[in-house]
Amino acid sequence: MEKVDITIIGAGVVGLAIAAEVADDTREIVVLERHETFGQETSSRNSEVIHAGIYYPKDSLKAKLCVEGKQLLYQVCHRHGIPCQQTGKLIVALNEEEVKGLEMLLAKGEQNGINDLRMLSTNEVKKMEPHIQAKAALYSPSTGIIDTHSLMKYFESAAKDKGAALAYECEVKSIEQCAQGYEVGVQDADGEAFSFLSRVVINSAGLHADKIAALAGIDIDAAGYRIHYCKGEYFKVGGGRHKLVHHLIYPSPTAISLGIHTVLDLQGMMKLGPNAFYVEEIDYQVEERHKKDFLESIKPILPFVEEDDLSPDMAGIRPKLQASGEEVRDFIIKHEESSGLPGLINLVGIESPGLTSAPAIAKYVGKIAGKYLGP
Repeated sequence: MEKVDITIIGAGVVGLAIAAEVADDTREIVVLERHETFGQETSSRNSEVIHAGIYYPKDSLKAKLCVEGKQLLYQVCHRHGIPCQQTGKLIVALNEEEVKGLEMLLAKGEQNGINDLRMLSTNEVKKMEPHIQAKAALYSPSTGIIDTHSLMKYFESAAKDKGAALAYECEVKSIEQCAQGYEVGVQDADGEAFSFLSRVVINSAGLHADKIAALAGIDIDAAGYRIHYCKGEYFKVGGGRHKLVHHLIYPSPTAISLGIHTVLDLQGMMKLGPNAFYVEEIDYQVEERHKKDFLESIKPILPFVEEDDLSPDMAGIRPKLQASGEEVRDFIIKHEESSGLPGLINLVGIESPGLTSAPAIAKYVGKIAGKYLGP
């Protein structure tokens, strides 16, 4: 039976970044992806924002990997010609209570090592963004936007250039521990089944990471690995309104999301989103009836937007570890040696800021895998 050193399950931005990091001429690396190409789920259905690392608790993986990942991501973009733009971001407060919330965010961001944040007064906001309403704002100049497809294409090419094999339309059906590591059972696009041996298995399956962990023998409820789908929709902003905003504009965050915000793209266009609500099934339809909710949410900050300016754009699903009403959870990135599964590395609940964190996650996982495999 064929044997490889590392199997990576999932070719989203994180899986591809890991492949590019761990691949070299001395190792056999394979990436398995059930879709016909990379990034077909969470990685291609998000705001494409390079986050600064403001929102996350000190010393959490989300905070550390986001702050490190932001620097790495800009370096990768500039070195390899990946389109990005350091737009800057304003998190807006509309009243005194929200101003206090922004001051807490400022302190949290500074604890996380972000040294370029500053509070803006009403007049300072007006000078930067004359068409928005705000009592105050927290300004993050290092926040930006990126062409995620180009980033994933780069990671895919880098992994291939280092000898990694990418197998699309290959769905993992079983993972059995054995003396040589793991026997991975796969079904290809023609319905044919095959299996091979892998010393290390890295589970980067995004929305399905809990199911992959379960295949490998993890009790996902006991371990706290069960994923809850949280949907987010986006609406395009037409009528030339995109010309009235020059930065990413965010409201004060809520318990389960960063709030409906402006989403700028590298062509200069704008949409609003995402909202956030839990769903049982993966469904990418945008509900036209939610337009009024979007308008009511954003109108206090962007008074120039009218209902006729909005049209449905896209939707995405976040793989959240917390169910509705539960406290926010950190990324899970764990070598399952203590669970009796050495060589299995699970990445579960990699939602925002997963895109920004991707190159830092890759280095983090690479160190775990390298330590296990040895020289």
